[in-house]
Amino acid sequence: MPYTSKSIQEMGIDSLSDRVRDTLSCESNKPDFRELDLGSPVSPLMTRGSGGGGGGSGGGGGPAAMSSSSSSSGSVSGKTGGTHLVKRPDGSLNNYSGELSASSETSPYASETLRSVAGTRNSRPGHRRSSSAGPPLIYSGASFVSSSNGGCSGGGASSISSNPNANVLPSGNICPSGKILKAGMPCRSSGRSDVLGSGTGHYGHGSIMRGGAKLSSPRIADVNMTGNIQFAGESVMVKRAMGSSDPEEVKKAGNELYRRGSFTEALSLYDRAISLSPDNAAYRSNRAAALTALGKLAEAVKECEEAVRLDPGYGRAHQRLASLYLRLGQVENARRHLFLPGQPPDPSELQKLLSLEKHLNRCVDARKIGDWKSALRECDAAIAAGADSSPQLISCRAEALLKLHQIEDADSCLSSIPKFEHYSPSCSTKFFGMIAETYVLYVRAQVEMALGRFENAVAAAEKAGLIDYSNVEVGKLLNNVKLVARVRARGNELFSSGRFSEACSAYGEGLKYDTSNSVLYCNRAVCWSKLGLWEKSVEDCNHALKIQPNYTKALLRRAVSNGKLGRWAEAVKDYEVLRRELPGDIEVAESLSQAQAALSKSWEEETHSVKFGGEVEEVSGVDQFKAAISSPGVSVVHFKVASNYQCGQVSPIMDKLCVQYPSIKFLKVDVEESPAVAKAESIKSVPTFKIYKNGGKVNEMICPSHQYLEYSVRYYSL
Repeated sequence: MPYTSKSIQEMGIDSLSDRVRDTLSCESNKPDFRELDLGSPVSPLMTRGSGGGGGGSGGGGGPAAMSSSSSSSGSVSGKTGGTHLVKRPDGSLNNYSGELSASSETSPYASETLRSVAGTRNSRPGHRRSSSAGPPLIYSGASFVSSSNGGCSGGGASSISSNPNANVLPSGNICPSGKILKAGMPCRSSGRSDVLGSGTGHYGHGSIMRGGAKLSSPRIADVNMTGNIQFAGESVMVKRAMGSSDPEEVKKAGNELYRRGSFTEALSLYDRAISLSPDNAAYRSNRAAALTALGKLAEAVKECEEAVRLDPGYGRAHQRLASLYLRLGQVENARRHLFLPGQPPDPSELQKLLSLEKHLNRCVDARKIGDWKSALRECDAAIAAGADSSPQLISCRAEALLKLHQIEDADSCLSSIPKFEHYSPSCSTKFFGMIAETYVLYVRAQVEMALGRFENAVAAAEKAGLIDYSNVEVGKLLNNVKLVARVRARGNELFSSGRFSEACSAYGEGLKYDTSNSVLYCNRAVCWSKLGLWEKSVEDCNHALKIQPNYTKALLRRAVSNGKLGRWAEAVKDYEVLRRELPGDIEVAESLSQAQAALSKSWEEETHSVKFGGEVEEVSGVDQFKAAISSPGVSVVHFKVASNYQCGQVSPIMDKLCVQYPSIKFLKVDVEESPAVAKAESIKSVPTFKIYKNGGKVNEMICPSHQYLEYSVRYYSL
C-alpha cells in the first residue's frame, strides 16, 4: 500500500477518525474458528529485521518498514488505507497504523494528536486500546507488543517497534505493571486488570487477555477433562432454543449442535421441536439420526417408523430406516424401505444389502448340514458387511462356537449382544425359520445348559416357547432342557445321600437327552471315583474335556483317578495345567508335588528292574522305533550303514556299553535298510548317535569319539 504525505489538517480530523473507526470494526473481518491458526510453527510476534513483511505497513522488512506482530487489542492493518503517515512539524512522517513506535510514544506531538483522534472514535467493548503511557505487556525480541485475541488484521496485526538498543528479554515475558524497561520511558497505567488467558485460544505469546475479558464466540472450542470438545455458547444456544415456541428455530439449533457432534444436546432440542409439532415427520427423522449417533438403534427405528407413518413418501426417513435395518441384520425389512417407487436406492446401501443377503444364505446352508466352521465364517462376513448390531447374527456366531466346543467364547459372544430395551423385532421377521427374538433365546438356552446353569437354561427355553410356540425346533429344545434339568437335580440329591450308583444312572439318563453336556459327564466321573471305578472315571473326564477343554473340575478328577491307577506321568501333566490355571490354589500345588515325587520314584524302580540282556536291539520300522524310544528310561540309538568303516569301528563299543549299563536300552538302525526311520529322524550322515529319555531326545552326536560316547552314556544313566 503506498504511503501518503498529507497532513492531518489536509485530511481532516473527521475523515481520519472515520477511517480509524472503520479499520477498528471487526465484524467485516471476523475470523471463523476453522481459520484460526492454533499451531503455526512461526511466531506471530515478528521483530524488526525478521524478514516478515505481512503487517499493515504494506511493505517488506526495510529500515522504514514497521515490524509485524501478533494480533493485538485494537491493532489495525488488514484493510486498505489502514496505515496513515502524518507529517510532523519537523517534516518527519508519523505512522498511524493503529500502533505507536517506541520513539513516537514520548513525542508530545504524537500524544496530543492521538488523544484528539481517540476522542472522536467510538471503541467497541473488549477492543479498547491500551494507554500510550507505561511499558507494554509483552516483549518479543526487539518489539514490545500488547497482545489479545481481538485483533482484526488480515495477515497478522501491527506491532510497536522499539529502539534496537533496548534491553532484550526472552519472548513472551510478562512485564509487571509500572516497571520501567527503558530509561526515560514513563510508566503507563491501565484501568483494566491484566490476566492470563485460559489457553484455549490463540492470543500471541503469553496468552494475555485484557481486563479479564471472556470469550463470547461460539466458534471457539474448549476441551474438558474427558477429552470431549465443548463449544462456548452451546449451553446458551440450548437454553435459548428450549425457550422458543417456534419448532423450526428449535430444529435448526438442534441441527447445529448435531453438526458439532453434541448429539445429546441435539436430541433434547429435537424432543422440544416434536413436543411443539408432534406430526412433523422431519423432526422424527432428525431425532432418529441423533439416537443412531448415540448407539440407540432400536429407538431410532421406532422414530423412523413413526416418521414414515406420518409421511409415507418421506424418502429420507425410508433411507435411514433401511440403513438401520441393515445394521440389525433384517434384510427383508431393509429391502422394503430401500426400494421406493420413483426413487433409486442408495448404491452403497444396496451393495451392503446384497452382500449381507449372500452371506446369510450361505450361513443358513452351513447350519442345516452342521458345518459349523463355515457357519462361523459366514457369520463374521455378514457382520463385517454391515450387520454389526444384529442380535441374531451374534447369536448364530455363539451357536457355532458352542458346537465347536468353544463354550467360554460362546458365552462371551452372547454377552456382547446389544441391549435393546422395550423393543423387539416384528413377529414376521424370521431367522433360521424362527421368530428373530426366539432364536436369540434358543441359543442362550443351549449355552446356559452347556455351562451347567440349568435354571437359566429352562427360563430362556420357556420364554422362547411362549414367543414361538409352533416352532418344532424350539419345542424339542424346551423338552430336552426340562428333562436334563430334572434328572440332574435328582442325581445331585442321590449323590448327597451317598447313593453313588443310582446317581450314576441319573446322570447317564440326562446324557441321553444332551449328549454334549460336559457337566453331566464330570458329575458321573465323580460318582465312578467314589465307587473305586477309576478307569470309568477317567473315561468320563475325557468326554467332558473333549467338549470343554478348560474344564478345571474334570481335569482335577482325571488327575486324581490317574494317580490312583499309578499313571503318574498323566497325573503330573494334568496337575501342571491346573497349576497354570489356578496359581493360588495350595491343594493343587501340593498334589502336583506329590505326583512328581511319585513319578520320579516309579521311574527309578522301573529303571533298576529292567535288564536288556546285553544285546543291542535292531529296529527296522517307524512304529517299532517310536515304541522303543517312548518306553520309560534312557535309550541310545546308533544310526549306521553296514558298509561304513567308522560304523564298523564303533559297533564293538556299543556292545561293550550295552553290557556295562544294563538299565539302558541300546538300539541300532541301518539307514539303508530302514530309510523311513532315517527320514523321520533327519539322518544326514553316519555314524550318528541319539539319546532319548522317557520318549524325549536329550542329546545327538555325529561321529563322536569313543571316549565322548561313553561319557555321554554314563552321564544320562545317572
